Order: sequence, then C-alpha cells, then structure tokens
Amino acid sequence: MIKTKVFDLQNKPSKEDKDRIIDFLYDNLQEYGDPKPDIEKAVDYALKETISFGGFILVSHYKDEISGVVVVNQTGMKDYIPENILVYIATHKNLRGQGIGKQLMQKTINYANGSIALHVEPENPARFLYEKVGFTSKYIEMRYKKGK
Repeated sequence: MIKTKVFDLQNKPSKEDKDRIIDFLYDNLQEYGDPKPDIEKAVDYALKETISFGGFILVSHYKDEISGVVVVNQTGMKDYIPENILVYIATHKNLRGQGIGKQLMQKTINYANGSIALHVEPENPARFLYEKVGFTSKYIEMRYKKGK
C-alpha cells in the first residue's frame, strides 16, 4: 500500500511542493498532458487559490520522490453533473505497472465526497484502469472552442 499526502484548502502545499507537483504532472502525463499554466490552473482551483469550489490533490511517494499525483476539482453540482472531476492522474513513468495508479484511484474514490467524472482519450491505456475500478462511459464528450 502506498502512502499518500492530501493537499486541500486546509492543508496547502508549500510553494516548492506545488511547483514539484506541477512539474511532475507535466513530465509524466506525456502525450496526454497539458501546458504547465493549464496544470497550474487546475492545481490552484483544487486549492481554492482562485475563485472555485475547491477540490483536493493526492501525492504518493516512493522513497523521496513523487510516484504519483491526482488532482480533483469540485464542480459545485450534484446528480446531473458529478460533484467532482478528476482532472489529472499520473504515475511516474519509470514506476508504471506496479499498481500505483490503481491505489491512487481507490484512494481518490474513497476520499472524494460524491461522484467523480473524468475525461480520457479512447486510445489511452489508463482507460482500462478506470474501467477496472468501476468507471463507466456514459457520454461521448464534444466540445466547441470559441476563438480568442
């Protein structure tokens, strides 16, 4: 069983820890990741460092290094939209296949108040982990992006 630390409104990470979390996600999400400023926005939202409903961040460690991170944002909704959206989950690229992701998912499910939604690309191998822990596909997401 991995050990995790929870960061939220009551237990915020130091500036250095926050930077390490963002760097870890940027480095380990690889082709499924986002630019650092977008990752930072999700982290700030979870920590209520911006106007938001909050959320939480789970960080696991192996020895003295981060082995996994989950970022969950609360939606402020219930029933028709899940109360939480799992924005990011990543395990260290050198530690994959050891069950860290599955344990992080289970801890996330246990810690979250209410239901959880997430978005995953169809070809992302993590999709099978999500299905294994009980996530189902309810919708096909479609987006319209307005120009700037």
